[in-house]
Amino acid sequence: MNDILVFGHKNPDTDTIMSAIAMANLQNKLDEKSAKCCRLGNINKETKYALEYFKVDEPELLEKVEENQEVILVDHNEFGQSVDGIENAKILKVIDHHKISDFKTAEPLFYYAMPVGCTSTIIYDLYKMNNIEIEPKIAGIMLSAIISDTLLFKSPTCTQKDVEAAKSLAKIANVNEQEYGLDMLKAGTDLSDFLCSELINMDSKPFTTNGVKYQVAQVNTASIEDVLKNKTEIENEMKKFIQENNEELFLLLITDILENNSQIISVGTKQDVVEKAFNVKLEDNMAFLPGVVSRKKQVVPVLEKNM
Repeated sequence: MNDILVFGHKNPDTDTIMSAIAMANLQNKLDEKSAKCCRLGNINKETKYALEYFKVDEPELLEKVEENQEVILVDHNEFGQSVDGIENAKILKVIDHHKISDFKTAEPLFYYAMPVGCTSTIIYDLYKMNNIEIEPKIAGIMLSAIISDTLLFKSPTCTQKDVEAAKSLAKIANVNEQEYGLDMLKAGTDLSDFLCSELINMDSKPFTTNGVKYQVAQVNTASIEDVLKNKTEIENEMKKFIQENNEELFLLLITDILENNSQIISVGTKQDVVEKAFNVKLEDNMAFLPGVVSRKKQVVPVLEKNM
């Protein structure tokens, strides 16, 4: 019998990879049937740094699932962000911290969601609920996920539960969350060897609101100016993407992890939605959004209200 496959969304970020690893580990301690963590894309430099630091293997790449394959979804629930064939899989569990959208199953399932900053915070809760000890390397990667998704506790998505979980996990992993966290975040901001086509897909998610298909991507950096040196090519790749995927808008957030601000680049036929949503005037397809760092809380919900 096949393993239960555990995975997060496409274009995986640190939380989606680490949550898959931690949830598969937990599932294997709770169930007789084995679970295997997978990834739906290439890992980024930040994630790679954390995996190497805590000596955890990179999950296997999963491109599609067969009919009735048993799966556990982490860090997402929208089929458009999931693996090919997901609509025919048997979803056993969903562990997530996003809004529920475009989701239905043929059978009852375990669905555990919380309005917290990181999926790994929820999985930490599941370990505690089931009295399962968290080994140091698993604690380390879960800590990494929380630091990543909350931008070292500075994101508006960060909750007290995230902070408490991170501090507890840091003790188990025997690291200083501030020192390690800053090193990890900085490791993820080196974008020098990425093609612009790769840059816009590093952490990009599709959405559909009132029939409008659009893409919202985000990259973290320590220097917005360095990223904007390739602005023309970035815009061309964004335009190419929406043409090939029949979308009406592509919004890229370039987020400064040190100053907690974002520069946005917007292309497509729905730029008026962006201007209305953020009360800005796009100049040369750009606008500066002070204090905006969270796609989930500060960007997508605002776009949806104005779409």
